[in-house]
Amino acid sequence: MAKDIYLQPDAPDPIHSDDVVLALVRKHVPNAKSVTGVDESGGEARTYAIDEDVILKVQRPHQLRPRTSLEKEAFFLNQLAMDEHISVPRVLGYGREETIEYTVMTRMPGVAVVNTVLEENVRKQALFRLGQTLRRIHSLPQQPFVASNQFPGDYTFVDVAERFRDAFEGLIERISEKKIAWTLPFSPRFVADKAMAALPHSESRVALHSNPGPTHTFVDPKTGLFTGLIDFGDAYVSHPAWDLWRFHLPEDRQAILAGYTADKSVDDAFLGTWKMVMILSNLMAIAHQTKTRDEAESDLQEQMAELM
Repeated sequence: MAKDIYLQPDAPDPIHSDDVVLALVRKHVPNAKSVTGVDESGGEARTYAIDEDVILKVQRPHQLRPRTSLEKEAFFLNQLAMDEHISVPRVLGYGREETIEYTVMTRMPGVAVVNTVLEENVRKQALFRLGQTLRRIHSLPQQPFVASNQFPGDYTFVDVAERFRDAFEGLIERISEKKIAWTLPFSPRFVADKAMAALPHSESRVALHSNPGPTHTFVDPKTGLFTGLIDFGDAYVSHPAWDLWRFHLPEDRQAILAGYTADKSVDDAFLGTWKMVMILSNLMAIAHQTKTRDEAESDLQEQMAELM
């Protein structure tokens, strides 16, 4: 996939004073009282916690890039607000004040999955609910997203296939350049070629979250129950299976698929595309030497056996 290009890499990136933050928030939440925290873990945005239940999200100027947009995220969240069963932050206000682009939104309760340890059955249930949520998101009317002209991506099958091809090429290049140890009985190129040959034709396209993974999936820290999904700023349009690959453990992805298909089945073209995304996910775990590399190698061997 194409590397990000930052539009103004030398722009100053100040942490705004409490007075500036509260002035912005009070335009939309007049009774806001105090700034209770600052979170810089996000790459493109900085968030300020206000009181107990409000977040101010501000675009970090030096990290401004074409595929990320607070305006796009606000639009997406407002579309999601039409379905009360989709648990995401609610937009309280969006705007620009001089050089500051910002969104005021409700705070998602809980903690990110990446910051907690869940027992196997609890984790499975949380990811099942994530899958159900993604299906509801993908089931929204798509015309508003297209008409907004804010969502780049893949509007033809040729575009989808090109996204797969670029992703495979990028991982093959990384494995070669980083001299990643490769122990499987087939080459990364063989994996990519077999996967691309098996990619089914599908006209399914939706607005995607982009990265509904461990950093953006929230759960209750005490019960492990799914509480919601955050951060839609990198949203784009493509095949819906691209939203089901951000957890690298094979059993995690199976739990998400189970939730995704619980209320309504998917067609063979969807499942075929999903399998290709899972191959890509395993290859990524190997290329980036994640903690799940062993599981990825085992799963990839099974996947390739099915294609040979």
